[in-house]
Amino acid sequence: MFTRPVRAVTVLTRPVHPAAASQASGAAEEVRITRKTLLGLPDPGSPAPPAPKLPDHPAYQQIMAVFTAADHPLRARQVCEAMDLAVAPNNINNVRLSSSGWPAAGS
Repeated sequence: MFTRPVRAVTVLTRPVHPAAASQASGAAEEVRITRKTLLGLPDPGSPAPPAPKLPDHPAYQQIMAVFTAADHPLRARQVCEAMDLAVAPNNINNVRLSSSGWPAAGS
């Protein structure tokens, strides 16, 4: 049950050959130099996310033109009015549903 720790101790207490010690010391120095170099490099930052794919449907273009012309946030009913659509529940819901999958305006 206690044989493994004893073996580990005997392995660690063996004398180290001078060439092996020199090689280990050289490797440790290389690691220190590499670490210092890497820490000195500027932070690359995160890459910019790709632009979202925008729909090319004509209704999307019309709705975006309405939002571009507006100087405040619009509700689906106001978009229907601006597009000269009948203010009917079906049209309001279609505008609301078609705009729900778009990317948010400030993100």
